[in-house]
Formats: sequence, C-alpha cells, structure tokens
Amino acid sequence: MTGRLDGMTNPANTPATPPFADPLGGLFKAVDLAGDVLAAVRPEDYDGTTPCPDYSVRQLSNHLVSVLRRVAVIGAGGQFFAVPHFAEDVADGAWAEAWAAGTKELRSVWSDPAVLGREIGLPWGPVPGAVAAVIYTNEFVLHTWDLAKATDQSPEWDEAVLAAPLAAMQRAVPREPRGGQVPFGPVVDVPEDAPAIDRLVGWYGRRP
Repeated sequence: MTGRLDGMTNPANTPATPPFADPLGGLFKAVDLAGDVLAAVRPEDYDGTTPCPDYSVRQLSNHLVSVLRRVAVIGAGGQFFAVPHFAEDVADGAWAEAWAAGTKELRSVWSDPAVLGREIGLPWGPVPGAVAAVIYTNEFVLHTWDLAKATDQSPEWDEAVLAAPLAAMQRAVPREPRGGQVPFGPVVDVPEDAPAIDRLVGWYGRRP
C-alpha cells in the first residue's frame, strides 16, 4: 500500500486541538531530511522499487516534490487538488533543485504562526493547521524512509522529528482495519524498545 495519510477519507479522528506544542519544528526538520535523502538519489536508482509497491524511486521522488508543493499551497489557503499527485514537470535528477525551491516556499508560508490555527482543506474536510503539520510530517517521514531504504541510505533520525508522528500514529491509523480507505498494510510488530523510526514505519505496514 502506498501509505498516503493525506489521501485517506479520514485518517485521524484527529482532535480539534492537537496535543503538540510545536508541530512546525518537526515539519521543517522532516522537510530538510527528505531533501538530503532526495539529493543523494543516483541515476542507477531511478527505476528501482521502493517499499511503496505502487512507486518506483523515480515516481516517489516526483511524488515527494508534489507533496512539498501541496503543503505550501494548502497552507496559503489553496486547494488540495490544485497540485498534481506527481511533479511531472521535474526532470530526472532535478529533484534536489525543485526541493530547494519548494522548501523556500513552504517555509515562507508555514513560518507564520497564524497558519497553525487556520483551517486547512484536506480531502475529507478541513483540519486545523497544527493537525495538518503533523499529518505531513508523518508523510514526509514515511516517504523519506521509503526512499532511503530503496537507495541504501541511512539517514540520522531526529527524535524531535518523530515525536509528533509517534504520538499520533495509533490514533490516526488504528491497527484494524487496513486496506480500502486505510491505505496501509498490516502492522509489522517490532519490539517496544526498537528505534522510534522502526516503531513508526512498522505501524504503517513497513518492515524495518
């Protein structure tokens, strides 16, 4: 399963007031780490498979750029579906350059604290900006892990990046059911003392 939190009918049962003091810190760090991993993708990787069976490395790279752009657009009050699922305008190997431009735009929009209290339009309905920030931190983390796994990279995972997704994951995506409107595979159980990234990706159906 692709594991797209933003595409679920209602992934969260999210509270109106999320219990995260500073969701933007994690979001920005997740974006920066994703950019580092994306920049290290090599031409020989492009046609490789990823833990997301629907995506090759090339497709996942294009999708990540699209997600980055989408977060900037919806944070500024734009429409979710105004941004295509894949950034097909970005040529192979030009993802890092596109990421730099997209990151600048995202930070410009989301650095305004008012965004956290603004309603952000997602497919199942509006959520507070603070909730949207956690949803997208989660998506960036998952797809960064997918891309790193597919390209033999070992990024250093910052606990600050993982804190909000870990706190939200079981509420956001219950163990059952999976499939259909919940686009994740069965939970892959890992030890309770496993690294935070392993616990996170295992909950979303990845095998660490």
